[in-house]
Amino acid sequence: MEVTPKTLADVKGGTLISYEGKVQLLEIAQVPNEHVNEFKSIEKFKIFNTNNMWVNLKAIKRLVEADALKMEIIPNPKEVDGVKVLQLETAAGAAIRFFDHAIGINVPRARFLPVKATSDLLLVQSDLYTLEDGFVIRNKARTNPENPSIELGPEFKKVGNFLSRFKSLPSIVELDSLKVAGDVWFGAGITLKGKVNIVAKSGAKLEVPDGVTIENKEINGPEDL
Repeated sequence: MEVTPKTLADVKGGTLISYEGKVQLLEIAQVPNEHVNEFKSIEKFKIFNTNNMWVNLKAIKRLVEADALKMEIIPNPKEVDGVKVLQLETAAGAAIRFFDHAIGINVPRARFLPVKATSDLLLVQSDLYTLEDGFVIRNKARTNPENPSIELGPEFKKVGNFLSRFKSLPSIVELDSLKVAGDVWFGAGITLKGKVNIVAKSGAKLEVPDGVTIENKEINGPEDL
């Protein structure tokens, strides 16, 4: 299993522990409430699971045929559209405990590229990355080793809404941070650089026109463009 050093942005990520003589994956949903802060500590648990796993398929075949892959079900309380639900999960990485001689490999942060929200989707679909021979490659024109931080409002939460609000994704190779809130719509061929905040006024629709470059600016209405 590939792991990478934990930062404050990754405090909820699962980590590897040694338990009963086996390497095991510990997820935050398995941690009692009184120990959650301890689990989140980047001093005590210095690495987290990237969900990149390397496994011999023959070993999986043996376990399946022996009916030995007894995956633990993790109950995870959540709220969806105001309704409290209990989500039942299994963590793929938890299977590590069924394999002898399993190890964690500490890899560079660049190996960790999760897509859990539309803000992550914007990163990987933008010109910050390209697809070469089936591999996702970071754009060499990006000089900052860190990815830009992106915060999109609830209007962009669902993939369909996210896609409909962009004629085409903006260029973000030189972007440091982006915050978008309110009823914002993006044209085509837009370039974002530095720190950009685009916050539409309440009840107003804000359209960012085709071809503009926005650098180190806060936009609240058409007059700011």
